Amino acid sequence: MFLSSHFLLLVALATSFTFAAPSSNASADSPIVTLDNGTFIGGTNGTINSFLGIRFAQPPWVPSARVHAQTNIKTSGSTGDLRFRLPVANDPYNGTYNVTNFGLTCPQQSQNISLRDLNIDISALTAALGVLSNESLPQGEDCLNVNVWAPADVHRGANLSVFVWIFPGGFQAGSNAARGLRGDTIVQRSIELGEPIIFVSMNYRVSAFGFLASQEVEDAEVGNIGLWDQRQALRWVQKYIAAFGGNPANVTIGGESAGAISVGLQMVTNGGNTEGLFRAAFMSSGSPIPVGNITHGQKYYDALVNDTGCFGTADTLECLRQVPYDQLKKAVDMSPNLLSTQGVNLPWLPRADGKFLTAPPPQLVLSGSVADVPFISGDCDDEGTVFSVVPALKLNITTSDEFATWINETYFSTVPAGGLVDLFTLYPDDPTQGSPFGTGDRYQLTKQYKRMAALQGDLIFQAQRRFLLEQRSGKQNTWSYLFQGRKNPFLQGALGSRHGDDLPTYFGPGQMTDYLVNFVNHLDPNGPTVDAVWPKYTNSSTNLLTLTGESAPYQLNITQDDYRVEGMSTLMALSLKYPL
Repeated sequence: MFLSSHFLLLVALATSFTFAAPSSNASADSPIVTLDNGTFIGGTNGTINSFLGIRFAQPPWVPSARVHAQTNIKTSGSTGDLRFRLPVANDPYNGTYNVTNFGLTCPQQSQNISLRDLNIDISALTAALGVLSNESLPQGEDCLNVNVWAPADVHRGANLSVFVWIFPGGFQAGSNAARGLRGDTIVQRSIELGEPIIFVSMNYRVSAFGFLASQEVEDAEVGNIGLWDQRQALRWVQKYIAAFGGNPANVTIGGESAGAISVGLQMVTNGGNTEGLFRAAFMSSGSPIPVGNITHGQKYYDALVNDTGCFGTADTLECLRQVPYDQLKKAVDMSPNLLSTQGVNLPWLPRADGKFLTAPPPQLVLSGSVADVPFISGDCDDEGTVFSVVPALKLNITTSDEFATWINETYFSTVPAGGLVDLFTLYPDDPTQGSPFGTGDRYQLTKQYKRMAALQGDLIFQAQRRFLLEQRSGKQNTWSYLFQGRKNPFLQGALGSRHGDDLPTYFGPGQMTDYLVNFVNHLDPNGPTVDAVWPKYTNSSTNLLTLTGESAPYQLNITQDDYRVEGMSTLMALSLKYPL
């Protein structure tokens, strides 16, 4: 296939989960923790203990008399009243639980669409986007669970620092146990450094299940449920992590893509008050995004209501709560996904709901509603490439007029006529200035593809990162990085240093892992084992730890965040005035 030669497998962001069943089975070396009156039996490899699939909130919805796959738990009845509602803390634990298997993954939005007319290898394309269809894997609404990895010789009272991971997946898919994104590798490296930490990964509701958006949702005050799930998981960490040897006062939250955006939104909610839930933040390819009011998702809500047969009912939201899971899931899968022609402007996103997000996130940043904690924020050089392939090819966008129409309709539909002229001048019809950057006129999948990739990558990722750093410079300690590796055409081709390419550098063993462990422990990424001193980012010295080269170990240099300044400034001005 034409595109398959350009796309290499990144990470499968979804895997299966089942909530741990009560059990009394334990070997002599099985690690055990006590939470409330519950005994949790984990697994170990002798160096690292793991406790998987621990429920942190009540099930949003469980079919009556359904038997969960792999757990043999038979539920007593429906708890459907918690679907499309804020999470409710789990009841105190009782009994004995075998927590050696992952719990259910939250319902994933299908990424399968027909691209046969483009002669595209769909599996290669979905892999490039970092999202694989999980239709064959166990998933369900009883998915609010956490995993904990800890050094095997650590017990209550050890007071180790804690890194809490929020998974990526475009707010449409993803899991807290994605292969390649599990906590054992980072914990192992922390042990080798003599700086042991504990790693926690959470699930949160995604797609329409977690980010339903409409006037009805705003009126019911149930917007951004997925973000509330994350907040509830962080409260679980505060309450229980000491039992695993962790220090609840030393928690760092981190994530990539949607996970990094989530971290940024956890920083700007509640007036910037962390409630003591975390003391530092790590963001990889994601910052507070330029989304507007929750009613901007009305058309997707209305389509869901229509497709589930809830149209015309007195209370459409309540009707959606009662729709059988399979029927609801089928309707959700009909909405645009990461392989649609809408680029990164997806239907189910966090939006300003007046409660979790009291205003569009960039406006919250501008007003100073940001948690006063040290943070790291970084990007890949070519963030927009993977999100531009489908619209460029499927819509056959080849002319400057077609490009302008697509950008206007997709991202800036409320901008007055002629309001984007300056923007189109700053992102010109010149492939040598497009993304993948620094590749001349190569890799033009269409004549406008590299232009689309440059603008999308800056609008959603690069400009938002720079804006956050500029606003917080001098107010808190900040660091930033830029991944420019793997530009070789035989490896990456049309994708360049694509979205997600930096993941292996800190889910190592990789060069960034030591920086991350140091940051979690000491609120500073520098330490005796890192390859280069990483200076702070300030407005007077916009330092970027820049990774270059075709494969690990990458060359590390300090460069300045001074590229495409006028273009990104224009994008930020538009973002503030015309949020998505």
